[in-house]
Amino acid sequence: MRSFSSSSQLAHSVVYFLMGEAGEEMVRNKQVVLKEFVVGAPKETDMEIRQGKASLRAPTGAEGAIVVKNLYLSCDPYMRGRMRDYYDSYIPPFQPGSVIEGFGVSKVVDSTNPNFCVGDYITGLTGWEEYSTIVRTEQVRKIEVLDVPLSYHVGLLGMTGFTAYVGFYEICAPRKGDYVFVSAASGAVGQLVGQLAKLHGCYVVGSAGSAQKVDLLKNKLGFDEAFNYKEEPDLTEALRSYFPKGIDIYFDNVGGAMLDAALLNMRVHGRVAVCGMVSQHAVSDPKGVSNLYTLVMKRIRMEGFIQSDYLHMFPKFLTSIIDLYKQGRIIYIEDMNEGLENGPAAFVGLFTGNNVGKQVVCVSRE
Repeated sequence: MRSFSSSSQLAHSVVYFLMGEAGEEMVRNKQVVLKEFVVGAPKETDMEIRQGKASLRAPTGAEGAIVVKNLYLSCDPYMRGRMRDYYDSYIPPFQPGSVIEGFGVSKVVDSTNPNFCVGDYITGLTGWEEYSTIVRTEQVRKIEVLDVPLSYHVGLLGMTGFTAYVGFYEICAPRKGDYVFVSAASGAVGQLVGQLAKLHGCYVVGSAGSAQKVDLLKNKLGFDEAFNYKEEPDLTEALRSYFPKGIDIYFDNVGGAMLDAALLNMRVHGRVAVCGMVSQHAVSDPKGVSNLYTLVMKRIRMEGFIQSDYLHMFPKFLTSIIDLYKQGRIIYIEDMNEGLENGPAAFVGLFTGNNVGKQVVCVSRE
C-alpha cells in the first residue's frame, strides 16, 4: 500500500518541482558520479557533481520500494575498493558514469513498502545524491532511537560502530589485563575499539597521524598512551617502547609497515583483527607483509572480518552501545562536512588523514 506524505512534509522540495511523465512529481537531484575506475590514490577529480532529476513517487510495479531524502552520508575507506575494476570481492564495484553509494541516514518521502512509512528515518545503503529510490530494502533499517544525533546511525550506531564491536569482542577475544594496540585510533572504528578495550580492563595504546589526534586519544578518549606514527623513524622500536611486555591484541586498520612492526611485537597467542588496510587503498600495487613467520613462532591468530557476517549480533550491539553512550561511558567524535558538493573532498581526505573522528557528509539537515 502506498503511503502519501502531507504537503508540509515535502515543503522543502517544492521550489524545485519538475513535471515528469503523466504529471509525475520530479525534483532536481544533485549527485556524485564516478568518472572512471580509479588507479592509485583517489582524487577529487575521479568524481564529479552532476545535476540529475528524481521522482518523489515510489515506482509502480515495484512493491516494497521507498523513495528517500538523504540527510547524512558515511565516508568509508572500503569505498575505495569499489572504485577499481575488480569483481572478485564481497561487494561489486561502482560503475563509471553512475552514482556512487554508501551507508547513509535518510528520510522516507514515499513508500510502497508496509515496513516503512512516510516520515520514517532509515539507515542503510543509499546513493550519494539528494534523493534515492531504494528497491531492495532487506538491509535497510528503520531508526527507532531518535534521542541521539541522527548522524550517529552511520557512525557510532552504524556500520563503523558495529565493526568495532564485532572486531573487538568476537575476533580479538579480549581478556581483562590484555595489552591492546589500535592503529588509526582516532578514526571511525579505532576510537570506539579503544574505549571498549578500556571498559574491558585492558591497557590501550593508539597510533594516529598528528599531535592533535594524539592529544585527543589521551585526553578525551581515555587511551593510556598514544603516538604520532609520522614522527617515529622505527615503528618496531616505537611499539617496543610502548609495549615492553609485548602486544596481546592488535586491532589493525592500516596494514602495511605498521602491521609488520606489530607482528614483531606480539606476545605468544596474540590476536590480530584485520579490519582495514587504509595504507594500501591508495596504491594500485599493494605491498606484501614481511613478518608473517611470527604467526608460527608465537602461535598468533590473525583474522580478517566483515561486519555483515555478524548481523545476528546487531540488536545486542545497539542496546549495549546506546546504554554506554547515554551513561556517558563512551563518547564519539565526528568530522562533519556540509554539502553534497563537498563529498568528494571529504572522501579523499580519509587517505591523507584529514579527518578527525568519523567522517560524515551532511546533505541536508531535514
